[in-house]
Amino acid sequence: MQQQRDKDLKEQQTENKIPGEQSAGERVAEDAENIIEEAQEEVGAARRPWYQTRRWGLLLLAVYGIFLALFGLLAVWVAYNPVLGIDVTITHAFQENQSPWLRYTMIAASYIGNVSALSLGLIILAAVLFWIVDLRLEAIMVVVVSATSSLLNWLIKLIVARPRPSASLVEIIQAAGGQSFPSGHVMSYVAFWGLLFSLGVILFRGKHWWRTALLIVSALFVVLVGPSRIYLGDHWATDVLGAYLIGGLLLGLSLWIYPFLRGRGVLVPTGKRASHFHQKYVRRPANGRP
Repeated sequence: MQQQRDKDLKEQQTENKIPGEQSAGERVAEDAENIIEEAQEEVGAARRPWYQTRRWGLLLLAVYGIFLALFGLLAVWVAYNPVLGIDVTITHAFQENQSPWLRYTMIAASYIGNVSALSLGLIILAAVLFWIVDLRLEAIMVVVVSATSSLLNWLIKLIVARPRPSASLVEIIQAAGGQSFPSGHVMSYVAFWGLLFSLGVILFRGKHWWRTALLIVSALFVVLVGPSRIYLGDHWATDVLGAYLIGGLLLGLSLWIYPFLRGRGVLVPTGKRASHFHQKYVRRPANGRP
């Protein structure tokens, strides 16, 4: 009889329990689980990534120095030797295959850089999207890095003053004006798409379809734009190489500075407008102090 009464009492308590209400034990267990999860995230955030340690930071600076030295030597070389036999040979090798699919692929890879309004629109769109999700530092970086790349390209072209390939030496599939060294397309693509790829790796977490798409598309543009400029007859191979060197240097320096700014809370998100997005998709900043 006592067992039956205990059973009936338990059933009555269960029936009288408000839906969604948790017992004290369940709440304590859930709170403890949340605290542990937050502590693990804090530990992970406090562990500085490899590119922020002093040793690797000095190594990266050495690599950037090598990039700058190589670019300087290349710039001087092409300034005094506007037409190089190796450039002509490489362009002929690239243009040997005239398959329609390859031609259309090369034209498509360069198309964004040919339309100034489209290039500018993509930069603004990316900056706006970052700003909407309360990633203000990243939004400003997209604009600043792209603008710096454009200004640097204009200045170097003015100094080196190398003419573009001529129709007497190679086939000009898509004519372009201005000077040749370094390739403006390559520099702008490395600055914009290279930065988006890097932020996709560093900033976002998880295997979400949009992150995967961002990484694939941005990587393809950076890789294909160089060969496309040679194939279309707009640039020599040394123009493309120089652009990858100086563009990679600019991007590398930007990414070297970025984690320190983010770790110190520069333009840190303040509102709750995109808090759910940050909790689900964005990595916590690591401590940027040396």
